[in-house]
Amino acid sequence: MTTHLESPIAYLKGVGPKRAELLKVELGVNTFFDLLQHLPFRYEDRSVFHRISDIEADSTSLQLKGKITKKELVGGKKASRLVAVFQDGDGALELVWFKGAKWIINQLPLNVEVVVFGRPTKFGSKWNIAHPEVEKADAFEKRRGGGLHPIYSSTEKLTNRGLNSAGLARLIRVAWDGTQSEFTETLPDHLLSELKFPSRREAFEMVHAPRTPLEADRALKRLRFEELLYLQLVLLQHKRTLTVDLPGVVFSHVGEKFHQFYSQYLPFELTNAQKRVLKEIRADLKTGWHMNRLLQGDVGSGKTIVALMAALLAIDNGYQACIMAPTEILAFQHAEGIGDLLKDMDVSVEIITGSVKKSARKPILEGLADGRVDILIGTHSLIEPTVVFKNLGLAVIDEQHKFGVAQRSKLWAKSKIPPHVLVMTATPIPRTLAMTAYGDLDISVLDELPPGRKEIVTAHRTDTKRLEILSFIEKQVKQGRQVYMVYPLIDESATIDYKDLMDGYESISRRFPLPQYQIGIVHGRMKPADKDIEMKRFASGQSQILVATTVIEVGVNVPNATLMVIESAERFGLSQLHQLRGRVGRGGGQSYCILMTKDEFSSEARRRLETMCRTNDGFEIAEVDMEIRGPGDILGTQQSGVPDLKIADLMRDREIMSTARYIAQRVLDEDPGLELPTHTTLKNNLVRILKDRPNWSRIS
Repeated sequence: MTTHLESPIAYLKGVGPKRAELLKVELGVNTFFDLLQHLPFRYEDRSVFHRISDIEADSTSLQLKGKITKKELVGGKKASRLVAVFQDGDGALELVWFKGAKWIINQLPLNVEVVVFGRPTKFGSKWNIAHPEVEKADAFEKRRGGGLHPIYSSTEKLTNRGLNSAGLARLIRVAWDGTQSEFTETLPDHLLSELKFPSRREAFEMVHAPRTPLEADRALKRLRFEELLYLQLVLLQHKRTLTVDLPGVVFSHVGEKFHQFYSQYLPFELTNAQKRVLKEIRADLKTGWHMNRLLQGDVGSGKTIVALMAALLAIDNGYQACIMAPTEILAFQHAEGIGDLLKDMDVSVEIITGSVKKSARKPILEGLADGRVDILIGTHSLIEPTVVFKNLGLAVIDEQHKFGVAQRSKLWAKSKIPPHVLVMTATPIPRTLAMTAYGDLDISVLDELPPGRKEIVTAHRTDTKRLEILSFIEKQVKQGRQVYMVYPLIDESATIDYKDLMDGYESISRRFPLPQYQIGIVHGRMKPADKDIEMKRFASGQSQILVATTVIEVGVNVPNATLMVIESAERFGLSQLHQLRGRVGRGGGQSYCILMTKDEFSSEARRRLETMCRTNDGFEIAEVDMEIRGPGDILGTQQSGVPDLKIADLMRDREIMSTARYIAQRVLDEDPGLELPTHTTLKNNLVRILKDRPNWSRIS
């Protein structure tokens, strides 16, 4: 049975088809309930009334009570504005509207007591108020309008149709009057009591018409908590489905190969963070549940060693492992690095990518099928039907956001019992966002760099310092070091004043001529084979300077590279700048990152540059990036499955999110199926949410 809450917004008094379409397009409002979920973003105190005679030159917005005695459209046939005369007994002023005049004139009552709110300005010798809010005094008093007044966000198109903040407030009051009896409780009584929250009906009433700031705050917290609690219940139930409820292969012991590598071939002492993460992985692998773990670690934090040692655990227990990388460069880098570490051990490591020829592929596939290949590294080629494992026990997915859900599910299908999954990312994600974007994964964090790594010195320079920068490049090269020069574009743009790669390459070539200097170039339009040749020349030290676009952001490991110069740095996002910077500082030498910009740029770009110069901490950078761009832009809502939250905000409501996560976990630990009578309300609403918002159920 359809309730008024579910009714199309066009049926609300004062809306109609045209306004309904605008509300849908501008605010995403389709139903009465959608409108009620459009909450105020601030409140104004309307408890004081002023007189026209009180108005002074520095008056801010104020509230008056009186009557409109005249109204007319001015400006000929086009009727460009609406002018009304307002009087309160002490004086008179004009009320003026420049937008929506034809609509508003019919809403203004003549010779009836009204309440007017707005900011007065003087035009000649007369006061006027442009685009004031006007409401009949009896309606104002009936709704207790003399306290806090809600202010709603609107748009220019809505304002032109009379739906500014005041217009939306009127519609919301109409919707509330017709639906408040339909509001049912969505939180159990024991949670309301524990958290001292108002009921759901009370919360909506209080948030749209609060008596005090404290009342508004309590209502907002309750509504935000409710939305985040159900989000966390969905995520944690899905996580349980992928872990506890899904059988996993059991890695019952730490065997010979793991111990041999750890004691004889590990090239450095593991950091405490790496030891902690390995313990977390080890604990997962012996439970009999399916491991679904995200490993976050800044560039250079040692994720690959952790993945390799997890693979050795699989091999010691009779299983195979695979590592899937998003690019051939990164796949070959993994294969080369891991192959070198294991060269003296009886462990077979192979690689399959699109460029591996059929003749070379055949023995690899045969060895994979009969179990002779222990670790297979590759790109999307790993999920091809011809790639058949004998006994796949662990799948490592590097830079997982580069892969789609369908691709990852094909990897699962490579084994009768789905392999354990270790997802790795070098893109630090703020904790709040990680609880949402990856809420169904267990999360491990590598939050320290291996010993001996020096912090990268980052500096911002403008074009006026270019000669100094070129001298610094020369100094680094003469010391036997290598340099990255990164540009945002390949070709010059006729409309945007960026430094372009081809122009940069020519300039650098003139400054550092052959044969004394060797300069490479890499960009996205090159053939993969040509790109690989240039990358290999730079990695081997044959070229000292590499001019490149952001294709080098992921998958390049050149310990001898100690300087990165990023041109037009103001045009790059914060996380991208951090990822690029991570290409240097991978050896023992002091490394540098220079952010080159033009002299003038936006305040937002300034904040990004200042953040880069202040810190090397990827997680702090991720927090700032989220503040600047918002959570949806960081991961991409469609790709990550982050739901379109109506009321809560992932950045602002971090503490509420943590509370919701804790309570959701507590509820599911006690009652995984929500079968207890005390959880009936939660279960019923969860069913409704999953029916209405299927994207909540798929976030891995």
